[in-house]
Amino acid sequence: MNTSKYFIQALIVVVFSTLSFLVFKTFLPKKIFPESTANSKNIVVDSLLLEALAEDGAVKEKDTLSNKTIDFKVVNGIKFPDETFDEYKGNQYLVTFFEKLFQLETKKQGNVRIAYFGDSMTDGDLIVKDFRTYLQERFGGQGVGFVNITSESAGSRSSLTHEFSGNWKTQSYLKVKRPSRAFGVNGHVFFANDTSNVAWVKYKATKTKFATELPKPTLFYGSSSNKNGKVFYSVGSDTIFKKLSPNNTLNTLTLSEGNLKNIKVNFSKADSIPFYGFNFDDGKGVHVDNFSNRGNSGLPLGTFDTATMKAFHAKLDYDLIVLQYGANVLNYGTLDYTWYEKRMTKVVNHLKECFPGVSILIISTADKSTKYDLEMKTDSAVVPLNTAQKRYAIKSEASFVNIYTLMGGDGSMVKWVDEVPAKANKDYTHFNHRGAKEVANMIFNQINQGYETYKKLRKKRKPTTPVKRDTVAVKKDSIHEE
Repeated sequence: MNTSKYFIQALIVVVFSTLSFLVFKTFLPKKIFPESTANSKNIVVDSLLLEALAEDGAVKEKDTLSNKTIDFKVVNGIKFPDETFDEYKGNQYLVTFFEKLFQLETKKQGNVRIAYFGDSMTDGDLIVKDFRTYLQERFGGQGVGFVNITSESAGSRSSLTHEFSGNWKTQSYLKVKRPSRAFGVNGHVFFANDTSNVAWVKYKATKTKFATELPKPTLFYGSSSNKNGKVFYSVGSDTIFKKLSPNNTLNTLTLSEGNLKNIKVNFSKADSIPFYGFNFDDGKGVHVDNFSNRGNSGLPLGTFDTATMKAFHAKLDYDLIVLQYGANVLNYGTLDYTWYEKRMTKVVNHLKECFPGVSILIISTADKSTKYDLEMKTDSAVVPLNTAQKRYAIKSEASFVNIYTLMGGDGSMVKWVDEVPAKANKDYTHFNHRGAKEVANMIFNQINQGYETYKKLRKKRKPTTPVKRDTVAVKKDSIHEE
């Protein structure tokens, strides 16, 4: 009897609490009860974002672009049709990149390299993996490109199996303002400073198309007074030792001229030598390097050391830089992103200094949903941020892909989550593998359409003296390579 009485009392309390919650919830902020955030661990914030918001968050500028027609300048005799702000793609700013693709396609000459910078949306090689595959299907190329010494997303990457010892010291441009040595193109620098235990890293190819082997594994490392460092690794039953020569700003060491299925590299007496990562490519076709960092707003790229980046550019010879940011910039108490537009314009211009002659492509924020009055809807900050990204693309003369509109615009993330099978996660922010592949296809298709238009314009162009692409200050063969 007593048990029944207590059960009824407990039931009354639960019902009363639930009704009270529903009543009082209407008086609380509409966004205080977000949907489950399964991947919230991927949403962290770099310090530069918080500083920029604090310093420039209240700064507003007059809109001079929305009603303006973008009139492009002729480049190498090519001029794409003028565009309005709403329809802006900026293919005109990819002319030098398109010409490299043209030479590759028609004459099988040279190769094309792309640096793809992103946040958690590209974590684990999501989006980039499929984007790379689409390009390599069309233009050729083997290998996954540049890979870090260590990576927070190594366990989730399907295009490469990546393992490493736990005694590496890592510095990231998201956390360190003044690194002991300059960051690499990946925004990191790694040290094997544990003199008691050997630091190691292991890479293994997977069944990913065009990445079933590790072509010409090459180590990238910086300068140091330590001349005793070595690496050793096994090939079959043989153990091979190679000496490190950290004499220049950037040094490379090729461990094999051929293709390997896997490789484990051990580092001996290498303390104080800055290491950056390994490159895997066959030197032909198209190669795409994924430089993703969870929590990155894009602003840390403005801290790159120009001389170091020019040294990387001399080695890797980038033709296109892709910037895909936004997930970590939303929802900071403002719908005015003038401060972000201003800062990212400077970032893009700085990248053009670091990588002379490179083309820039801005990928907009995707749709993101938040709960309003018990219903998931497009977050109110998505469109303002998207507009700011388009504005800084135009200001810095960069191309632009509007993922938000391509995936369906307002309310599209809810549809991508609710579809069967789903294309996005229940955090209503991140794509799953299926959605990432579709987004990669959207980006590839816009680039490919622009390229096909370029070929038509190229046929019609009048003879002219070509505008030479800016050359890198340091020639490739002037950088020491063992």
